[in-house]
Amino acid sequence: MASVTQRQLQQDPGGKQPPHLFQFHKDGFLVLERFFTAEECDRMRNQIQRIVAEMEVPPHCRTEFSTKEQEQLQEQPLQLWPLPAASGFRRLLWTCSAERKEVIFQAASKRKARMQGSSDYFLTSGDKIRFFFEKGVLDERGNFRIPKEKSVSKIGHALHAYDPVFKQITHSSKVQELGRKLGLERPVVVQSMYIFKQPGIGGEVTPHQDATFLHTEPLGRMLGFWIALEDATRENGCLWFIPGSHTSGINRRMVRAAPGSSTCVEFVGSEPAYDNSQFIPLPISKGGLILIHGEVVHKSELNSSESSRHAFTFHVMEAKDTSWSKENWLQPTPELPFPSLYT
Repeated sequence: MASVTQRQLQQDPGGKQPPHLFQFHKDGFLVLERFFTAEECDRMRNQIQRIVAEMEVPPHCRTEFSTKEQEQLQEQPLQLWPLPAASGFRRLLWTCSAERKEVIFQAASKRKARMQGSSDYFLTSGDKIRFFFEKGVLDERGNFRIPKEKSVSKIGHALHAYDPVFKQITHSSKVQELGRKLGLERPVVVQSMYIFKQPGIGGEVTPHQDATFLHTEPLGRMLGFWIALEDATRENGCLWFIPGSHTSGINRRMVRAAPGSSTCVEFVGSEPAYDNSQFIPLPISKGGLILIHGEVVHKSELNSSESSRHAFTFHVMEAKDTSWSKENWLQPTPELPFPSLYT
């Protein structure tokens, strides 16, 4: 798959859309090599090091991040009462001393509180800078098993609004120029994430469409900007895409669960089984940018290498004649309405 440089993108006589952007509309993605400088990438990495060094996260809010559906749905709470009649645990509970019963119920209450804290921590992260961790790096008390800087999976979802370095990158003149070349009239930034893809443990991201999580009416109004802050290779977990898969709509949605549900989100519909032979890898050098259509199917593999694969990504919605779903997990707030890209 051919890639494009920033200079080639700017070769646009007469102000017309560069021919390379037609490839984006055909494939649903576009690789723009050397879009950002090495200095800009290093500035983002240095800033995130400072943020992680100052990170303080309450144990009950230390949420492990996964893109697998069964793991995205919150674990069912431990049912202690009422218990099934045939339950051996219920018979055991009846034989326990009052002190032992109190221990059991306190443990259940703490677990429920921790689950609720994790749910709230995620659902209210759209206008904040919050931390999410790789699976298996936390013990049963929410303490780190390994150094915390090696534990973080991603930071989201408002770096673009509250951190000066990431705000400057998101609203940089070259990003705004690219938005105009793409024909975006009223683009707004809905979220941002710093993704670590830690060496050896950076989890796989299963095949998905971004519009599953960030739904609009009509479809086709969501665009991802994915910036490689290090070389992304097949070994450390580069992105893989199915070219042209953005033309068939979406297959499922992740929506907020009803109040009182045992999960904070739920899925409507199901993800089909994709043919792995249809995916192509998109390795990209440090400073490169990948444009991602909201409905194109993409994934990344587990990072089994000794090198991390840091990336900064943000999503933009064309707000003109577009409705943001009130069922999306992410919602604008009075404190942070979706800011215009062109500011």
